[in-house]
Amino acid sequence: MTTFEIDPGRLFIGGQWREAADGARTEVVDPSRGAVVTTVAEAGTADVDAAVRAAREAFDSGRWSGLSGRERGRILLRVAQLIREEADEIARLESLDVGKPITLAHAVDVTNAANDYEYYATLAFSLEGGNRDIPMNALAYTRRGPIGVVAAITPFNFPLILAGSKLAPALAAGNTVVHKPADETPLSALYMAGLLQRAGVPDGVVNVVTGTGPVAGEALLRHPGVDKIAFTGSTAIGRHVAGIAGENLKQVTMELGGNAAHLVFEDADLEKAVGAVIKGFVFNTGQFCMGGPRLLVARPVYSTLLSILAEAVPGVPVGDPRAVETVVGPMAGEKHLRKVEEYVDLARKEGARIVCGGERLDLDGGYYYKPTVIADLPNDSRVVQEEIFGPVLTVQPFDDEDEAVALANSTPYGLASGVQTGNLARAHRIADRLQAGIVWVNDWAMLDPAVPFGGVKDSGFGREYGPEALASYTKVKSVVVSLD
Repeated sequence: MTTFEIDPGRLFIGGQWREAADGARTEVVDPSRGAVVTTVAEAGTADVDAAVRAAREAFDSGRWSGLSGRERGRILLRVAQLIREEADEIARLESLDVGKPITLAHAVDVTNAANDYEYYATLAFSLEGGNRDIPMNALAYTRRGPIGVVAAITPFNFPLILAGSKLAPALAAGNTVVHKPADETPLSALYMAGLLQRAGVPDGVVNVVTGTGPVAGEALLRHPGVDKIAFTGSTAIGRHVAGIAGENLKQVTMELGGNAAHLVFEDADLEKAVGAVIKGFVFNTGQFCMGGPRLLVARPVYSTLLSILAEAVPGVPVGDPRAVETVVGPMAGEKHLRKVEEYVDLARKEGARIVCGGERLDLDGGYYYKPTVIADLPNDSRVVQEEIFGPVLTVQPFDDEDEAVALANSTPYGLASGVQTGNLARAHRIADRLQAGIVWVNDWAMLDPAVPFGGVKDSGFGREYGPEALASYTKVKSVVVSLD
């Protein structure tokens, strides 16, 4: 097992580790203890420029884009293999950095990251255009190739997975990348930079600049050497990113905020439904844009389901992310914890009923919040309509399918949704009416690299995963040859 050198935590540019040009560094905090564990380089404008120039030189040289899809695919398969071989260390870093329970970091984050590179490696083997039948004496065909330099900007909640969901298809298509991870959670990005190099990815093809959004992120978004922006983050920042992309006519895909509705009908298997509901709002401590923080329940089973949740939710293991039995760890930072507290306080002021939870958990100085269930809020409450991004569930009753769908679609978001029902026809009928990029039936968060996800409305546009993601990192050229 490889031991990652957290210190000195330098930038990775052109295949070399280097300090920031001005020597600036920023702290990385363990959210389970609220303690600084290391510092990493804080990139400035000059560092971002160097990273983009390195990516551009690597692209223009053809040392990656010039390889066949099969050659790139073999290297990406090696990346997947190394991730699995070094799973313990990668999971440890992700748990330390984000506060993820170590068991989930292994089973979910590391596993999915390996699967991402493996899946897109196989697609790289068959990346191709096609012939087109046209009504003239000519041969027409298309060629699909890389776009160029990709700016990948990823958030704090799933650093490893969301980096893989961008880097893997971008690299499979032959692009080069400058990756800016969230300033709070840079460790796995730095580790992966070294791992990709050891797997055989040429120097300059992947570059990592750690630093703040207003400085490093802004410089990367506005750099004229960037051809495409791949962004995951909040809707508010997404609007800013889209504006910059529009000004500079850059291609862009964005996976933004979410506030998913989870619909439970009276014919659902309540035992299974409760498990999916709890998973939907406590997974990753609720810091999951595709989580299910809004529970909509058919009135005949509303009281019953609330009673079950009141008994079951306090039993979910909350605590030290390094303990194998922990299911819910800390919030990723103090500011995220305060945001959750503010929403729950607002719910109280609006007369809501706190079914369970509703307060911090004092543990080792970490940023813990008890999983919380809230009932009796009106649909126009900010607590219902806005993205809380913590382990908080609001519960509302409905009387029929039309009301359920109207409530589900009533927020500005449209990233994910879920349906619990024993009626197959109803499942398909409701799924078709829900305004969301992905709909889960009788479970939650069933994700695989082959299945695309992404948003509608304020949840963004473009798709992560699937061949759809690979296509978004390519450009199509048509060739028409006269046969006269």
